[in-house]
Amino acid sequence: MHRWLRFVRFNAVGIVGIGVQLTALWFLNDIAHVHYLAATSLAVGTAVVHNFLWHRRWTWEGHAESRGAIAQFLRFAAANGVVSLAGNLLLMVPLVHVVHLGPVVANSAAIGACGVLNFWLGDCVVFRRAPPGGS
Repeated sequence: MHRWLRFVRFNAVGIVGIGVQLTALWFLNDIAHVHYLAATSLAVGTAVVHNFLWHRRWTWEGHAESRGAIAQFLRFAAANGVVSLAGNLLLMVPLVHVVHLGPVVANSAAIGACGVLNFWLGDCVVFRRAPPGGS
């Protein structure tokens, strides 16, 4: 599959993942009254699992070997998950306390800031093809 088509699929999954993350954040913060930073962490974790499942099944189809699912998830969590969690948490505090954005709006900005790096990590680290004859 051409890298541009993969990038389009990555963004389609990401858009749905943003909905998952922002809905989880809204519910946890506004309805369940969880502090916005804890709610952000839980919401990012929910989106990471959602995105991994769809990226594995659709964005990088053919790159996902059934016996490598756990290893791929661990790479995804270590790459995309860490970038998303760290980026979201680092940006949320100034966006909420300095810029005075609400948590959901601030989280939307943080998600955008992490997106390009996450595509590169997915393409080059998580779902990379093994070299011919290698593992």
